[in-house]
Amino acid sequence: MDQQDISFQADEPADALTLAHYAERAYLDYAISVVKGRALPEVADGQKPVQRRILFAMHEMGLRADAKPVKSARVVGDVLGKYHPHGDQSAYDALVRLAQDFSLRYPLIDGQGNFGSRDGDGAAAMRYTEARLTPISRLLLDELDQGTVDFAPNYDGSMEEPRLLPARLPFVLLNGASGIAVGMATEIPPHNLREVAHASVAMIRNPDISLAELLALMPGPDYPGGGQIISPAADIAQIYESGRGSLKVRARWTVEEMARGQWQLVVTELPPATSAQKVLEEIEEITNPKVRAGKKSLTPEQLQLKQTLLAVLDAVRDESGKDAPVRLVFEPKSKNIDQQEFAQTLLAHTSLESGAPINLVMIGTDGRPRQKGLRDILREWIAFRFETVTRRTRHRLGKVEDRIHILEGRMLVLLNIDEVIRIIRESDEPKPALMQAFGLSERQAEDILEIRLRQLARLEAIRIEQELKDLREERGDLDVLLKSETMMRRRIIKEIEADAKQYSPEDKDPRRTLIQEERRAAAEVRVVDEPVTVVVSQKGWVRTRQGHGHDAQQFTFKAGDALYGTFECRTIDALLAFGSNGRVYSVAVSGLPGGRGDGVPLTTLIDLQPGTQIAHTFAGAAEQRMLIATRSGNGFQTKVADMIGRNKGGKAFLTVDEGDVPLPPAPLGDEATHAACLSANGRLLLVALDEIKVLAAGGRGVILMELEPKEALLQAIAVGAPGLVLSGTGRGGKPSSQKLAGQALLPYVGKRARKGRALESRLKEPRIDPVRPVAPGGN
Repeated sequence: MDQQDISFQADEPADALTLAHYAERAYLDYAISVVKGRALPEVADGQKPVQRRILFAMHEMGLRADAKPVKSARVVGDVLGKYHPHGDQSAYDALVRLAQDFSLRYPLIDGQGNFGSRDGDGAAAMRYTEARLTPISRLLLDELDQGTVDFAPNYDGSMEEPRLLPARLPFVLLNGASGIAVGMATEIPPHNLREVAHASVAMIRNPDISLAELLALMPGPDYPGGGQIISPAADIAQIYESGRGSLKVRARWTVEEMARGQWQLVVTELPPATSAQKVLEEIEEITNPKVRAGKKSLTPEQLQLKQTLLAVLDAVRDESGKDAPVRLVFEPKSKNIDQQEFAQTLLAHTSLESGAPINLVMIGTDGRPRQKGLRDILREWIAFRFETVTRRTRHRLGKVEDRIHILEGRMLVLLNIDEVIRIIRESDEPKPALMQAFGLSERQAEDILEIRLRQLARLEAIRIEQELKDLREERGDLDVLLKSETMMRRRIIKEIEADAKQYSPEDKDPRRTLIQEERRAAAEVRVVDEPVTVVVSQKGWVRTRQGHGHDAQQFTFKAGDALYGTFECRTIDALLAFGSNGRVYSVAVSGLPGGRGDGVPLTTLIDLQPGTQIAHTFAGAAEQRMLIATRSGNGFQTKVADMIGRNKGGKAFLTVDEGDVPLPPAPLGDEATHAACLSANGRLLLVALDEIKVLAAGGRGVILMELEPKEALLQAIAVGAPGLVLSGTGRGGKPSSQKLAGQALLPYVGKRARKGRALESRLKEPRIDPVRPVAPGGN
């Protein structure tokens, strides 16, 4: 068998590929095709290939803003047949989106007929709708025939298409983009044209302009449907600096007063990706909940949410129509309900307040896809605009010089008309004869031979002289423009300002999205503040018992299970579950089951990532300080409040490398002064707490204790003046313990990241514990 394999490999051709190598190369080719050929826009013109081809095809068909619209099917057929050999439905979907004023801030196609709605209704079939270009599309297409961009052969080489469109403004910011590629995605929000123009002009004038100065001119997205961005200015700046993040956007509403003191809340603007239909479905799901899969009845959370909403909401109606694109009417249960509280309840439980993701990924002028900040986007587009204007100027200069050359030849004809006629009449080859007699070029001679007799009139000579004068002046201006960077800069700024004034006048194109910081609406559930004991089993079952001071021996568990720990806290506190992947999952103590039953598995209350285990749990007050550490010897201080998240999927908080494991979290009492670190080799180090960083956002922390290769940190606890108890197994396997305090602990005190000192006591499996619980919620 081996010999056969060897001979077969020897007979393979030299260019043979293994299946793995072929699959890798084929997938890479596919990925690049999707990234550059379908999903991502170009920073230069803001268009994906299919959008660019649709616009170019319509431009070639003469479907300008003043033309009569034609059937969309005809446009799609032209696009597929000439430039984009893909599915007709995908091309039509792209055309539809270019015409939707609720999807694009500045639609590029004027659609006639049913082009869908913001509620998710699809457009009519392409045979029923008609399309033509909008006036603003001129900013993308008008300079195509002026030598501004390169053309490339289409898919079959029968004609050419532009590689890019000569955008006069950064459309990648004006209309944004959304797409999913292979290994990357993009979510670029739309912006106000006038603000983008001002920011572009400011950067042209000062290439080193700061992000803060740009955001003063262009403060954030301007969504087609309006709404209000409530994120702080610092968060917005961070997103535009890095090119990635999420904005909090909420609906806008008015309160309409009615007879007898009644009132109703009317929503007129919605966040992006939110429709009236979606909000109605969410309210229906809350007020008429369905039993979840695997459950026998409604969960307490569903019942509580239903009761909360029905306590304030009487009715909801969708009155959207032609006169009002969005009009959602909410009637309160009573006129005495606080209007602000009513609005907050709706915002907290529906998509009336939601997150708008931003991911500024696009193909740069270097042809590579990359996530870019705002300054990078504007800088690259400005460089592209300088290039297009330079090419346009050179193209025009070539046309002017050619025309001057022709007119100079005609002037010679008019000055020597009789001689020219004689040469033409008597010569067998008049073109060479004219070139020799008057020193004409071949181009001039051909023009003279093709000239009409009526153009030899005296009046024509006056016109030629005037045209020559104008063209020579224009040539001088073009030469200056090409040679002077300052003049080029002024020309581009002038054009941008003119376009902004024409297509985004302040009185006709105001900002639609209000940017005003507000607190996020939180789903507040009134909880009675009372003492409670949280009981956690070793297998992760959790329950509560009222009050404190319970005897742990009285708690019963399922067969094969036992007590992990008890936490004396209050109903307003939170239970934290520390995942092996470094995520922290939080559950409100008030939401835990009570009574004398076994409780519920903690895993049913949170969404653990695949392959993740719950390493440790802790319950306590939001202000409780904690010491967080891992077996690798790193750690930091934080608060319970910093680890609480709103999502069941937890919060990425602790950086855990492969093979590392979180240690049990240690509460820090007011009397705690040091962190006691015990290594697997039996070394102890006491580090002052002021040497350990406080990280509200989590992370890796600092090195608490220097470890030997393959050594681990066993414990990291907080100790104070009372000291600690060292316990373990002594001679004969008998349990043994020893209290260390005062002078006995001094030899182990040292600086952070030191090795510490070996324990004098020769105990096996040593363990350290504080002399008394550091915090009221300890286990």
